[in-house]
Formats: sequence, structure tokens, C-alpha cells
Amino acid sequence: MRLHFWFSNIFNRHSTIKRQRLALFRAFYSRNYRLFFFGQAISLIGSWITQVATSWLVYRLTHDPFMLGLIIFSGQMPAFIFTPFAGVLIDRFNLHRIIIATQVVSMLQSTALAVLTLSSLINIPLIFFLYFIQGVVNALDIPARQAFVLQLVDNRNDLPNAIALNSSVFNGARLIGPAIAGILIAAFGEGLCYAIDAISYVAVIAALLSMHLEAKPRTQDNRNLATEFKEGLMYLRSFPSIRVLLAMLALITLSATSYITLMPVFTSEVLHSGPQTLGLLISASGLGAFVAALWLAARRDVRGLLKRMPMISASLGISLITFSFSNSICLSVVSLFLSGFFMISHTASSNTLLQTLVDDDKRGRIMSFYAMAFQGTMPLGGLVAGILADSDLLGPQLTIMWGGLLCLIAALSFWHEVPNLQSHIRPIYVNKGIISANMYS
Repeated sequence: MRLHFWFSNIFNRHSTIKRQRLALFRAFYSRNYRLFFFGQAISLIGSWITQVATSWLVYRLTHDPFMLGLIIFSGQMPAFIFTPFAGVLIDRFNLHRIIIATQVVSMLQSTALAVLTLSSLINIPLIFFLYFIQGVVNALDIPARQAFVLQLVDNRNDLPNAIALNSSVFNGARLIGPAIAGILIAAFGEGLCYAIDAISYVAVIAALLSMHLEAKPRTQDNRNLATEFKEGLMYLRSFPSIRVLLAMLALITLSATSYITLMPVFTSEVLHSGPQTLGLLISASGLGAFVAALWLAARRDVRGLLKRMPMISASLGISLITFSFSNSICLSVVSLFLSGFFMISHTASSNTLLQTLVDDDKRGRIMSFYAMAFQGTMPLGGLVAGILADSDLLGPQLTIMWGGLLCLIAALSFWHEVPNLQSHIRPIYVNKGIISANMYS
């Protein structure tokens, strides 16, 4: 944890510097957030190494785009099924302990993948099973992490910055991890990638165990989980702005998933290249997403985010269409950089708006719906993309093109909803003190 203590000394030594001068990293004033940030950074690099290794391993074993989509479906579908119920547990139990438990189970899953691959015992059914287990863990872990951020910042006004920095560390890992994976796969194979991922979990577990969190006893609630789940659904139904934001996120994620799922196929069949190029392409997307996250982190508040989101979604569609027609590595890198930038601009903006709108006692349940809209729709999009890319009718390039066109259609429909959303959100932000009465959201 030397890196954490180094940053801690810097921030303590310069505690008199005005926050405006360090606006981009103002959430780092919170010790617990710093620990979580740097622990996550190491662990997420390992997770991205594993993701690229698995995509390449499955395609190497099967040479089947449909099977690639099916594996991704098995790993992410549990998020769609179980995440809404996980939100009830998140609102009821200790988030810190939940996240420690999910990280330990994830480390064991990566260890199993490493042992099986290095011993040449790995096969498609085992990958299905282990990815399904990881999907069940993620159904609890992803919304828990989102809700946990509020507990890590000492100043509630730093929450939007912390959310954006969280996105930056995720996408910074997406920039670094795939590049490392491409080199490791070409030189040593997929097994070492899984072993490195398993070791990387030690960092985030150590960070979580090092935190000093205030005891926040939860109110004793005698209601059963089904009643609390129903309460969350009723809250969602009564909040039109949250409903629209989640529906838009689900539609964009479903449409844009194709390029993520089909990256190994596109690399091999369109660009006629190998794992190093696959790592480069995913890293290009990660770099774009990382830049987008830093842009959002530098913003001081949520004003203007809502009005920009339709344009962001439309730009994502255009960049995907450009990528679908690319036959060169250079154009593919540029278009994927833009795709990553606009994709994370949309998802992180949605996250920030939701977190600033939702009531604290419903946060876990609403963020579980966010995780379902984001992570839960990916397996459906990935499965459909795999089927279409494997057919004689479309193939990988036309499948990605249609995903881009759907993003354009979604952006147009969202643009029509913006005035209604503004009229609903503005009084909420005024009551919370986020904006003054004479400003627009």
C-alpha cells in the first residue's frame, strides 16, 4: 500500500491548498476512497487481463462467434436475473462485508481458471460453469460497489467526482489490462493471465480491510425481502426520470454490446490479425473511456449532463458505424477510441444523475436496477450479436453497423424526452440544494 501512503502524505502536506486547484481529484481527500481507488486499480487490471484471455481462449478452442456470445451470456446473464434482488440485500446488510466476500469468491474463481488452464484441463463446459459463478457474484458486487461510494467520501459534494473517478479507474484498467493480456497470451498462453488476475485481488481485499468506516447501524426491519423488493419497484414506478434514464441506458448498452462481443472475431476475420491486435483494439476503447471519465471527473456538478446525453448517444452510434466498415487497424483504433469515449460518457452520466436523484434508503435497490440495465443487458446483446455474426445474412461487420444505427434511433427518442426530464428533475435538485432555483439541470 506504499502508493496509498505516498498520496496520503501529499494530500496532508497540502491540506491548505484550495480545493479548486485539485478539482479533478477532490474525492482523494477521503482516505477510504483513496484506499478503494488504488486497490481497485490493481484488481481491475487483472480482471481485464482475464476478460481478454477468456475471449481469445474460447475463440481459439471453438472458432465459433456464436459460442463466444454464449460464453459472455453465461457470465453476464445472472446480473440480469439476480441483481434486482441483490439490491434488497445491499440496502439491508453491511456493504463493506458484502464487497470483501465478493472479492474473495472472485479470487477463488480466477484461481480455478488458472489451475485448470495451466494443467490443460480447461474446456468449454468448465468455462461456462466458472463464468456463471462469476456472474452470480457480480450480480451482488457491481451494485454494491456503486452504493458503497457514498460511504467512502467524507464530503457528500464529492460524490459526482468519486463516481467519475471510479469510472476512470475501471477504464484505465481497460486501457492497460488488454495490452498486457495480448503480450502474455502470445508469449505464455492464457493460464498465466488467470494467475495474475487471482493475485491482483489481494490488493483490493487489503485495501478494504485497511479502511476505517464509521459504524452506521441499519434500522431493524421486520419486513421480508419480497416486500422490500416490491417497495423498490414501486419507487421506480413513481420516479419517471429514473425510469427513462434506466431504459435509455439499457437500450444503448444492448445496441452497443456487439462490438465488445465480436472483437476477437473482427480481429481475426476482418483485420486478419492476432491477440496483440485484439489487446490494442480493446486498449484503444479503454483509452477513450478513460479520457471521458477524466472529463466527467473535472466537472464540478451535474448541470448540463442531461442535455448532452442524446448527442453523446448519437456520437456513439456514428463511431460504431465507422468501426463496422473499417478494414485497417489505424481506423479501427480511432473509431474504437471514440466509441469508448462516448459509451462511458453516457453510462457514467447516467450513474451520476441517478445517484444524485435517489433517496439514500433506496440507493442499493436503484443501483441494482442500474447494474441490470448496464451489465444485465450485455449478455442479451452479446448473444444476439453472436447469432447474427455467425449467420450468412449479416456477419460481424453488418452486425456492428446495425448496433450503431440502433444507438442513433435511441438518441433521437431520448432527445424528445429531455424537456420532460428537466421539468421533473429541476425541483428535486433545487430541494436538495444541488442547483439554485434560477438554474436548469
